Amino acid sequence: MKKVYTKVTDAMNFYEGNDPTALAKNYGTPLYVYNERILRQRCRDLKEMVTYPKFVVDYSAKANSSLAFLQIVRSEGLEVDAMSPGEIFIEKQAGFAPDQIFYIGNNVSAEEMQYAIDANVVISVDSLSQLEQLGQLAPGHEVAVRFNPGVGAGHHEKVITAGKKTKFGIEPKYIPQVRSILEKYDLKLIGINQHIGSLFMTGEAFVASIAALFEIAKQFQGLRFVDMGGGFGIPYHKEDGEAPLDLKELGAAIDKALYKFAEEYGEQIALRIEPGRYISAESSVILSEVHSVKHNHDKKFVGCDCGFNVLQRPIMYDSYHGIEVYREEEKDSASEETVTVVGNICESGDILAKDRTLPEVFKGDILGILDAGAYGFTMASNYNNRLRPAEVLIRENGEVVLIREREVLEDLLRHQIALKDL
Repeated sequence: MKKVYTKVTDAMNFYEGNDPTALAKNYGTPLYVYNERILRQRCRDLKEMVTYPKFVVDYSAKANSSLAFLQIVRSEGLEVDAMSPGEIFIEKQAGFAPDQIFYIGNNVSAEEMQYAIDANVVISVDSLSQLEQLGQLAPGHEVAVRFNPGVGAGHHEKVITAGKKTKFGIEPKYIPQVRSILEKYDLKLIGINQHIGSLFMTGEAFVASIAALFEIAKQFQGLRFVDMGGGFGIPYHKEDGEAPLDLKELGAAIDKALYKFAEEYGEQIALRIEPGRYISAESSVILSEVHSVKHNHDKKFVGCDCGFNVLQRPIMYDSYHGIEVYREEEKDSASEETVTVVGNICESGDILAKDRTLPEVFKGDILGILDAGAYGFTMASNYNNRLRPAEVLIRENGEVVLIREREVLEDLLRHQIALKDL
């Protein structure tokens, strides 16, 4: 393989000695490739970030809910949260016990809430009406309540999940109404939780939010846990030297706040976080083959088979993903050039990287789209009747195993019913 532009994956030893062009040839493209070692290390990073003895890390499975991925996370001693019956189901298949699953519902039907009740998982609600619904379905049940502490953070307005412009959580001013509904249905409040947003790279907003959350928690005695939320970011601009989130510094600030709260609350209850991206993002690269290189007026386009049906983040959030270039043959790129990397979807917005400087790219090259393990495959679709890709895992010993088969055309017909009278 010709190493055209491989700075980031070389530094991480991402491929563990495997040739990405060979992976692309053996498994086809587009292809999600995961690294088990990196995934396990990110789990350990978070477990070890504080000294507080009752600190629990819940993995937010919406970031990546592949079965093998969840099995690895569970084996590292993490617990897990769920946003739907489907996530509860797959998490149980991965080996999580009901008491290790935290279901954080949002505007859910009575039927979905009943599924969570029957599954015997810990349930959180985020509105007075949802709390009332739980009381009607299961009087006397245990419940957690999601509050909005008024502090939000995130890389895009669509991922800020607290503050004054979001649908999530209950304002603290409604605490009397929360107490009233709890009493009306004999519900037992066992926890409170929050989530301020996604992809913060400094800890100031998070630390401020947990201070506000702890003030709410101190108004309720008998809690088993307080869930501080997630949102821990990763550096997407690695090739430009972007620094990672300083977990040591953030951990020290969080640790101080945890011990202070425990002292004021009168006991050391479980204090939890629920990161998704930090755990999963850096463990995956998408391999995609270049099928076209062309000029349109004054722009050069590199067209590959990773459309937004495979990776939605750029079109959804204007997100940045680093791009590497791999080449099977020993052919040099004459120079660097500014190109726009696009997919194969019939939409003008199907852009992976706009005006990106890369070594000269040729048809047949393999692109490595970095940091794709969070909100990658979980958001993939069959738009344009494209098939969802395969997933492979590079084990710690370098062995490559298939963990999800590539879809075939017949999968497009599953659950469809043709008309018979035409």
